[in-house]
Amino acid sequence: MTAHEQRRESHTPAVTTVFAEGDLPDHIAEMSEDEAALAALGYKQEFKREFSAWTTFAVSFAVMGLLPSIATTMWYGLGYAGPAANTWGWLLSVFFILCVAASMAELASSMPTSGGLYYAAAVLAGPKYGPFAAWITGWSNWFVQVTGAPSVDYGCAAMILAAASIVNPEYIPTDYQTFLLTVFIMLTHACISSMPTLWIANFNSVGTTINLLCLLIVIIIIPTAAMGDPKFNSNAFAWGIQNSTDWPDGIAVLMSFLSIIWTMSGYDASFHLSEECSNASIATPRSIVMTAASGSVLGFVLNTLIAYTVRDVTEVIESDLGQPFAAYVVQVLPQNIALAVLAMTIVCAYSMGQGCMVAASRVCFAYARDDCFGIVSRPLKKVNRYTLTPVNAVWFNTSIGIVLLLLIFGGAAIDAIFSIGAIAAYVAFTTPIFLKIVFVGNKFRRGPWHLGALSLPSGIAACCFVVVMLPILCFPSASGADLTLDEMNWTALVYGAPMLFVVIWFFVDAHRWFKGPKINIEHHMLHQQLPGVEGVEVPSGSDGSGKNSDVERGSIHKVPSI
Repeated sequence: MTAHEQRRESHTPAVTTVFAEGDLPDHIAEMSEDEAALAALGYKQEFKREFSAWTTFAVSFAVMGLLPSIATTMWYGLGYAGPAANTWGWLLSVFFILCVAASMAELASSMPTSGGLYYAAAVLAGPKYGPFAAWITGWSNWFVQVTGAPSVDYGCAAMILAAASIVNPEYIPTDYQTFLLTVFIMLTHACISSMPTLWIANFNSVGTTINLLCLLIVIIIIPTAAMGDPKFNSNAFAWGIQNSTDWPDGIAVLMSFLSIIWTMSGYDASFHLSEECSNASIATPRSIVMTAASGSVLGFVLNTLIAYTVRDVTEVIESDLGQPFAAYVVQVLPQNIALAVLAMTIVCAYSMGQGCMVAASRVCFAYARDDCFGIVSRPLKKVNRYTLTPVNAVWFNTSIGIVLLLLIFGGAAIDAIFSIGAIAAYVAFTTPIFLKIVFVGNKFRRGPWHLGALSLPSGIAACCFVVVMLPILCFPSASGADLTLDEMNWTALVYGAPMLFVVIWFFVDAHRWFKGPKINIEHHMLHQQLPGVEGVEVPSGSDGSGKNSDVERGSIHKVPSI
């Protein structure tokens, strides 16, 4: 082996890749550590790596948006199970959510690419089932991403209009006003997400700082300025169940997990930004865990304060303001302070929607790069030559999001975009985790960040939690004769119908041309004779460099290296 080949192999990162065993990218010795890691995964560097561990965490925390997420989904937590959903319900659910996040972080360290979960599913399922696993994971994750910004921006618009109603009690927001304001907010997010990476990173860094400050200020304001005598509820009230559904108390608490799951689902954004992050194999998993851990602690503090200060749960949920959090702050705080808290929540919601838009565009780009969207993939996988960001993917997602917002005119149907965000997210999150613990086991090639002996129990806990929650999240709050179209939970239809369509599409047509992640970088085969691989023969006297090795351009018929 020549000195050049030794440098090449010593520089090759230990990643889990679609490359066959011993198959290495060309010119890897000349690349930075991050470029080499991405090249070893089969992709060339296309984005600037201008995200640090902090700015990656900033986007994830902004996407999670604790304050606006808790405010927006109060319908489903406090509204289903009462204060118990905010206290011991939160603690119970976040234990399993942290298991999901930790298991995902382990995957991110091994496979730091924008494709994230989709790439991991393809590799871990093997060459036979990898394309189908990637197809299901990719589409489910894209459904999460494409509904993220619309749902957050819808909540933001609802809070803005609720604030207007507080100031002017005679004003009652209409559906079309909510729709138009939400669309306007989405368009501004799309414009920001089309900017250069450094600008976006700086915007999200500022947004996260504001998010953290506003969250801490609200946590201080609520117990300090809360009205009432006594100021705080009893432990029995704050930790007790107030079942507002037609189901038993245990089911009602499980249904309230929708609020918690939706709130705690933004940590995967770090995974999708890994191709723009420095030291990605370490920074990305750390960012995932930091986001989930900080969200768990701060979320519990805020939710507990709400449980101990809310006066009348029914009044909050059924308020004419049309937004439970707005009704809550008006109920427990003086009006001016309530408006200040609501204003901070609105600012945080705007920052959160921006983070969702950025993450969604990167996911869309990564999937289009592998032709996941069929004939539409070609424009979506183009990187704008001026901003070096996937502008076409940004506006494609924006267009789909605006169409989804038409559900506003369908009454309760708009609730489905929140349920989809929970169900589709955790289907995508746990599919590669399940494949890793069941089919790969000890053969999994860990990255520099891993769970050690806790990897298996964490993965099992994560998968069991999702299996239990999937049907629960489709339950309507009413049952029997009380179940009407207005009370119906449309999640099974809004999520299930598109997923059924993509499954049928795969078996009817897509299986012919979709083979999972596509290698888009030149690499050499070390003269191995692998089935289905068409190499380019080179003259004798190869020096081991990329120019004088067997070169294979983008073959997708690989035996994955696990």
